[in-house]
Amino acid sequence: MVTRNAPLTIGSSSSITTVSCCVYSEQERFTMATRTDRLALPKPNLLRFPDRRSVYWLDELPTRSKNISTTAFELTPRLDQLARSKQSSRFFKESRRSPEWMVSAAALKACPSQRVCSLASPRVPVDGWQSDRPLLAPLSVAVKTAKPSPRICNLAQPKRAKMVLTHAPSVDSSTHAFGVPTPPSSRILQLASPKQVHAQHALARPVSGPVPDRVLKAVASESLQTLARPKTRQALFEGYDPYRVSPAARAATASPRLMELSLPLPRKCKSQ
Repeated sequence: MVTRNAPLTIGSSSSITTVSCCVYSEQERFTMATRTDRLALPKPNLLRFPDRRSVYWLDELPTRSKNISTTAFELTPRLDQLARSKQSSRFFKESRRSPEWMVSAAALKACPSQRVCSLASPRVPVDGWQSDRPLLAPLSVAVKTAKPSPRICNLAQPKRAKMVLTHAPSVDSSTHAFGVPTPPSSRILQLASPKQVHAQHALARPVSGPVPDRVLKAVASESLQTLARPKTRQALFEGYDPYRVSPAARAATASPRLMELSLPLPRKCKSQ
């Protein structure tokens, strides 16, 4: 068997390179081939032995066959005890009455009185009682061939909804109904008219406006070009220190106005 990961030194004394070689023996190659062949096999058919189940829910135990091996059932004493039905306690006493009541001989030979017979008789309806009228009463021939008068046709028309006037309570609302046009007043027409634009109103300035020729031909001075350039600053990785104070700022003297603005407000100062 050859050692794995054997370091090899390649190169001269000035530049030496170490390479890790991996060499396998014949036995390891055979093992790897066997593993590859085993993984290449298809999955086994688990339904080949349908009788090999872990749980049986049958009324009777399956018959054992000599040719096919089946699961052997064996219950522990504890499972056998739990599978039995619960027995009544020996201290239990039957206190419930049977649903079949025995009738005594005196009750079988008893004769009812006149009062019991009168109470047992059904109740007689009241005089003048009439049965319910059927829902679909038959119509007579005169009703089927009758023709309504103009008065009945006028009463059969639905009533028109009346409009309630809240702005003029003195006017009778019965004379106004939906569908009758009412001319609007001059005030309503004035309020309904759109608002007019002011005489001195100026429209918004367009975004893209014409540029005059003198602006197009203008040449920027050196001072404008210097001010137009962005301020350059080094990055933090290039050595920029944001906390460094310039010598001009150290030698600067504040004006009286700055000194006045730097003082706190009198109402926030506590009296000592």
